[in-house]
Amino acid sequence: MEISDELLCLFSAEVSDDGDRYVVEVPRREVETGAVDAGGTYRVALISADAESDETAESTETETPPDQPQPPVEPGETRYVEIEDIGKQGDGIARVERGYVIIVPGADIGERVKIEVTEVKSNFAVGEILDEDV
Repeated sequence: MEISDELLCLFSAEVSDDGDRYVVEVPRREVETGAVDAGGTYRVALISADAESDETAESTETETPPDQPQPPVEPGETRYVEIEDIGKQGDGIARVERGYVIIVPGADIGERVKIEVTEVKSNFAVGEILDEDV
């Protein structure tokens, strides 16, 4: 699965029934941090909750094509990141340049952690916590 460089935010949400329509709620923090504007119009992509585990299973097959932008991190790189969200599997989610996602197992929302990037794919990376609350 490819994720556009124009990705503004990434979060998990339920689709709720509101009578004659269905609603996907945008978390307040996405508006407060300036990722999206209230009243704005956006394209929305919905990904099955099972897609995250499928992506992880296929991650060894995911390479960045040469004509696509390269990930902004490299394996072994040390980064300081702030956890902005929690994924369906309970892992922390941080965003870096161009909205690129780094999954950080064991991290909680609001934590600022020092990580080592352990795995890099075209649309996400995985980081291991080296120091918490830095």
